[in-house]
Amino acid sequence: MKQLWLALGCSAVLGMGQVYAAQPTDINYCARGATALGVKYSTYTVRCSDGKNREITSWDGRKKWCVGTSRTCTNDQLKAAKMACLQKK
Repeated sequence: MKQLWLALGCSAVLGMGQVYAAQPTDINYCARGATALGVKYSTYTVRCSDGKNREITSWDGRKKWCVGTSRTCTNDQLKAAKMACLQKK
């Protein structure tokens, strides 16, 4: 019986880690730029609930949103901001 309660307690504590994951609290436009090939993009700063600022970029007229300059992309600004906040930096 003791082992059952210990297992339940550990799983509850591990599950709480996802609840407290950093979330975006603010997204601000930062700058506009272009690659060496002339592809235009915009940079945004994301403020996360853990107090850190992270960067996302928009491409193709804000149809594609990426975490920083990586290839981790989505078609939604908020999803990209959430992915950025989950990154460890």
